[in-house]
Amino acid sequence: MNEADLVIVGGGPAGLTSAIYASRALIDTVVIEKMLPGGQPILTTFIENYPGFPDGISGPEFAERLESQAKKFGARIVTSQPVREVLQVDNGFEIKTEEETFFAKAVIIATGTSPRKLNVPGEDTFTGRGVSYCAVCDGAFYKDKVVAVVGGGDSAIVEAIYLTRFASKVYVIHRRDQLRAEKILQERAFSNSKITFVWNTVVQSIDGNRRVELLKLRNVKTEEISELPVDGIFIYIGSTPNSSMVRNLVELDENGFIITDNFMKTKTPGLFAAGDVRSNTFRQLATAVGDGAIAANSAEKYLGELIWKH
Repeated sequence: MNEADLVIVGGGPAGLTSAIYASRALIDTVVIEKMLPGGQPILTTFIENYPGFPDGISGPEFAERLESQAKKFGARIVTSQPVREVLQVDNGFEIKTEEETFFAKAVIIATGTSPRKLNVPGEDTFTGRGVSYCAVCDGAFYKDKVVAVVGGGDSAIVEAIYLTRFASKVYVIHRRDQLRAEKILQERAFSNSKITFVWNTVVQSIDGNRRVELLKLRNVKTEEISELPVDGIFIYIGSTPNSSMVRNLVELDENGFIITDNFMKTKTPGLFAAGDVRSNTFRQLATAVGDGAIAANSAEKYLGELIWKH
């Protein structure tokens, strides 16, 4: 069994920031990440609202810098199967993946979220064959083709703009008649000649033969059904928290996000949560980093109290 003073589940901005702070405090720290370290920024084209980067920074570069900094201070980063369960045991916690089990005296859950699905016919069938949740990953496959983006928030509009680098036309399908995205993003999208907005509309089904060819749409005001030929669809309608591995140890809000206090403490002593998986009203890169720093500080104090008690 792999042992550490602190195991951080999730290697995104919150998790890696926790690792930086904890390792600098000379805490034996392991980060378990199911994919590449860096989290959501890896899938983000460009970051321009993080303090200290007035000209912006690419998402992958930002992620690489976080990983490098955490390793510099001694954090061990393990890429493995997803963590299936966290169990409270004597003197700490067992963190179980499909491949191995880790033991830690304290745990920080920084697992973030997963893209929310439309849950319409054809979505699962064509995932990877025209249905995507990541424009950075798949955008280049749509050079001179027609694509749709579903959603009206920051992510949807950022990625719609990004897709205009490749696609000949980008439809933005939104169930309301106005966007939720930041005003500066809205202005850029509205002024982009390749982007066309389809308002008050939802996707009813995704159809095709071997790949996506057609979307069936419904206008939520008129109930009119229409068809839109596209080569691909990118879905950005929110996210679902990756909290199932600790559901028996924490309180969850009505949407499944982990409830903590202002010190990132959950109801279980020694178990903390940080970043997008935490119940919060505002989820941004800056808030994830802040959560990570606070969680590491709280874990350091918790571990110090354990030593004092013994």
